[in-house]
Amino acid sequence: MAPSRRQLDDAALLEQIVKIRAAHEHAATYGSPRVWLQLRRQGVRVGRTRVERIMREHGLQGAHLRRGWKSGSTLQSPSHTAAPDLIERDFRASAPNQLWVADLTRLTTGHGVLWLASVRDAFANRIVGWATDPRATTALVLTALNHALRSRDVRAGQLVHHSDKGAQYTALRFTQRLVDAGIAPSTGSTGDSFDNALAENLWSTLKIELVYWPGTTFDTPAEAEHALVRYIDGWYNPRRIQAGLGGLSPDEYEDAYHRAQPDPHR
Repeated sequence: MAPSRRQLDDAALLEQIVKIRAAHEHAATYGSPRVWLQLRRQGVRVGRTRVERIMREHGLQGAHLRRGWKSGSTLQSPSHTAAPDLIERDFRASAPNQLWVADLTRLTTGHGVLWLASVRDAFANRIVGWATDPRATTALVLTALNHALRSRDVRAGQLVHHSDKGAQYTALRFTQRLVDAGIAPSTGSTGDSFDNALAENLWSTLKIELVYWPGTTFDTPAEAEHALVRYIDGWYNPRRIQAGLGGLSPDEYEDAYHRAQPDPHR
């Protein structure tokens, strides 16, 4: 019996889905919501439930969070004076470089631990600075901050930097670096994921799509760092689409914002 028109259409759609998930080493983490968004970007008009059904029938699953995962926590220093909470769980930003969120997480390898510090811009969820080190030190979070400052056009008095009250972020030399750059420091509660939800969201994404993805192992810290370069700079910022960004990647969303701004030379 010849296949029906719908069966033929489903087969053609499946072929497109497979191509989307094979387009990059991390694209296989896409579940049906992001596959559907990518199909729309490519001009394919199809129902989201149909994409979900076809993927389910062929055993195509996206990344999902494991139970009991932990990002690694920072410790508060009783001798440090922490900055007040300036954002109170409101992570909205109307333009780049208005609100940055920062945090630390721990990656385990076959030969030691690697700590990752990141700085994320709340406007487009873009990772604007990151650094790694075997130890969770103030120097580590300073390195991530300095990378962010070198990559962005920050204007004094317009940016808030938010973190938890971990000792690395309340250390005098870190706070002084923020003040010297004209950035207002802000801290939420230590260990409270809601007070720094945007940073915690990044860690859950990175863990499920990179660290916990089937077949992923890091024999050494160097191997983990190389994987982070490929994930953050080669996938997350330039290519990983997000529903909250209208189906664009962080880089695309920021580029669209800048293109929409009036030309100051006109």
